[in-house]
Amino acid sequence: MNATITGPDGKLRCRWCGAAPEFLAYHDAEWGFPVGDDRRLFEKLCLEGFQSGLSWRTILAKRENFRAAFHDFDFDRIARYAQRDIDRLLKDAGIVRHRGKIEAAINNARQARELVKREGSLAAFLWRYEPHPKSFAKPQTVSTSAESLALSKALKKLGWKFVGPTTVHAFMQAMGLVNDHVEGCVIRAKVERARKSFRRPDG
Repeated sequence: MNATITGPDGKLRCRWCGAAPEFLAYHDAEWGFPVGDDRRLFEKLCLEGFQSGLSWRTILAKRENFRAAFHDFDFDRIARYAQRDIDRLLKDAGIVRHRGKIEAAINNARQARELVKREGSLAAFLWRYEPHPKSFAKPQTVSTSAESLALSKALKKLGWKFVGPTTVHAFMQAMGLVNDHVEGCVIRAKVERARKSFRRPDG
């Protein structure tokens, strides 16, 4: 099967972005572009955890609801959530009402807060696991990598939950730690330019 499809502008793109109408904008403006903002990185880790067993289309459609329900993924605030917040979230039809995933997001917020105290930022810690450029010179079709296995193991050791290697690999692809836009995709070169100019977080 061809790895690309022709977009509405006549240019080639990764085949997956044609699976749903809302994927095109996400593919063109977000997926793969490097992110150094702690809140956005935390949000994506949470949303990838909520996606476990579901489709990304389901999560993307509910993303604004998640942001409203979780105070825009301010992990300092989420870390202070109490039982009443869990009860509130379990009643919120706009998000995925899975007790284990909700409790994991709150737990992970507390772990993120501690990690920032120790490392200076969440970004500094996560970007240490960026693969060497040569190892990802070409787009990958795998669902895990040595780096996602290592990052998953490190996060779990720190007490994070719902951060398996497949979840972490999807996070790394989306947040620009790798450029997995396929060869020929019009966005691949844009992401590569963004990665070259991106200032890696200190740490």
